[in-house]
Amino acid sequence: MQSIELQAFTYEDRHDVLPALTAALGRCGGWILDRRTVSPTQLEFRVEIQLRAALDLYGALVGEGVELTRSGHEGLTELCARRKHVRHSAELGHVVAVRLELSFLDDVTLNNVLSVGVGAA
Repeated sequence: MQSIELQAFTYEDRHDVLPALTAALGRCGGWILDRRTVSPTQLEFRVEIQLRAALDLYGALVGEGVELTRSGHEGLTELCARRKHVRHSAELGHVVAVRLELSFLDDVTLNNVLSVGVGAA
């Protein structure tokens, strides 16, 4: 089984994003295997999708206000390209494991960042 790891962030409120993101993942055919809290501002999702739904996953994430890191964009672009060039329709049904690490930046303020920076110096 192929796997992909994505790092992402959002400035949206956690209570608005989570239900919308969960529904969007379901609409694109994703199976949420696990969702866990990594830290007060970070969640991890483990999702499985079929290769044919790679583009739908990409759209669902962006559509819900999730900002992917550069490596996240590159990984999903590669997955979409692979999907486009599959020769046999049976291969489109292959399952891809996705690990999405999502950081919530709505509570992060300049004051918080400066306070942490001062304490570390």
